[in-house]
Amino acid sequence: MRKNGIRTLEQLETYATITKDEKRKLKKIISAHPMLISPYYMGLIDWKDPDDPIRKIVVPSAQENLPQGSYDTSGERVNTKLRGLQHKYAQTALILTTNQCAAYCRHCFRKRLAGVVTDEIVTDWDLIVSYLKEHTEITNVLLSGGDPFTLPTQKIAEILHRLSEIDHLRFIRIGTRIPVVDPDRISNDTALLELFETYSRINKQLFIITQFNHPRELTPQSITSINKMHKANLVIRNQTVLLNGVNDIPEVLADLQTSLNSHGVIPYYVLQCRPVKKVKHIFQVPLMTASKIVEDARKRLDGPAKSFRFIMSHRTGKIEILGQMDGRMYFRYHQAKDQRYAGKLFSKKLDETDSWLTL
Repeated sequence: MRKNGIRTLEQLETYATITKDEKRKLKKIISAHPMLISPYYMGLIDWKDPDDPIRKIVVPSAQENLPQGSYDTSGERVNTKLRGLQHKYAQTALILTTNQCAAYCRHCFRKRLAGVVTDEIVTDWDLIVSYLKEHTEITNVLLSGGDPFTLPTQKIAEILHRLSEIDHLRFIRIGTRIPVVDPDRISNDTALLELFETYSRINKQLFIITQFNHPRELTPQSITSINKMHKANLVIRNQTVLLNGVNDIPEVLADLQTSLNSHGVIPYYVLQCRPVKKVKHIFQVPLMTASKIVEDARKRLDGPAKSFRFIMSHRTGKIEILGQMDGRMYFRYHQAKDQRYAGKLFSKKLDETDSWLTL
């Protein structure tokens, strides 16, 4: 766990002016959902701009106080088979390795967990490995959290060693924001990079799933970490969350996808922001508006940069948002919990304010 980040309002006040009323509200907010911002990521914020998009991602807002929304937007609890292991889609097992991150994003869909709860985190790897061995339909594992790269390198090595011994696993994915918020964690850890190279070349192919949400996050430091991971034979894909006030301008979204692609990071998904409790009203963009933003961004992109899918991670599955026609929004199940719906096309008539589907 990183110990040198910004955690308190007193530390934050050295960068930003906080009124007495805001301070009262923010104390209550961060007591429930902690603040943590890595020193590196703090340096990306333009403190003269109260609407700075990087600031909005990690600095708590006094608006984080409305009860609407959910702490479990995609049915994680019902898909939990063992402590720390979820099995929603036949081919994929998701493992919650930690509840720690190097920075706590305010829009996080695991807001219930990040920096707070530990009872969802895996503790018995023997049980996890036994489950994976018994379920031969599982072809890949996604290591998530929290952020797996906040774990000690030796712990990451132990996890990869155990997973690499399961024959029917074809590859391992690691979901992380570390290249975005603390890239030196990767660039300066020779042992971690050697570990990546060993497992990708000799054992299982490793995929890194990053979350760059704004072009300004692609700094020389983050690009260095990307280049070193590429040299270690890792495949890097990116999932961008569409966020109000951060990247909801077509030019910004297009610039991000182009920049990612130019550095060998494959644009994978653009995700509709989930209706996360207490912050949905801050970060969600209505679906009809969001669809237009994504389509306008696509018009500015070349083939490889526009290869991403616009996705809603719904409790019933990953739903691709195809676009609008004749007053209706069209969707397709990119992945479904119930295989009967896999690939199914459907449409809905939406209100201008609808930001999520009720199915």
